[in-house]
Amino acid sequence: MSEMTAPAAPITDVVFDFCDVLLDWQPRLPLEGQYPPGVIDMFFDPADEYGFDHYDALSDSGWSQERILADYEEHHGPAAAWVFRVYFERYELALAGMIDGMESLMADLSRAGIRMWGLTNFTTEYVDSACAKFPAMDLLRDVVVSSEERIRKPDEAIYRRAIERFGIDPAASVFFDDKPRNAEAACAVGMHGIAFTDAPQARRSLRHLGVAVDA
Repeated sequence: MSEMTAPAAPITDVVFDFCDVLLDWQPRLPLEGQYPPGVIDMFFDPADEYGFDHYDALSDSGWSQERILADYEEHHGPAAAWVFRVYFERYELALAGMIDGMESLMADLSRAGIRMWGLTNFTTEYVDSACAKFPAMDLLRDVVVSSEERIRKPDEAIYRRAIERFGIDPAASVFFDDKPRNAEAACAVGMHGIAFTDAPQARRSLRHLGVAVDA
């Protein structure tokens, strides 16, 4: 990862993924208390070819909720599709909070004059909800959202689109994502892509790249 390479230019911009970098996203929370644990386990079963993970990716690619519900009902029946409808109705509960330490890191970056942006596989609705719920998200100048672009990370096209829209120099920009493949794709377009683990690791990586952030 580029966090081990000294930058050729001073870092001016930091781009953040949303879920599991800025946001503590807990998709089970909208259904807890609504259904027995066994039903929730089946809904989120990663082995289900047409399960939550499949449709979550389609949602991030631009499928509407109604299209997802109709397709899900074809594969699972109306009773199971109602579980998904309840999930959509209560989705804001999945935005459980900000990842520990990220609010203060964003504040420190702002004080240091570093511009911040978002690049996320998510939906516009969820992004808007997160920005309304957590004031620190106002520090992001703009966000490129996969559902709007109909492109998902790690497709290099979405990174190039973000670079162009934000007007940033990739060589002077850092991108944090919890998925290594997404960080690697950022490196491929000339950014400093870093696989995120937690806020202290992000601070260490930024200091290594010459960004003055407090310990």
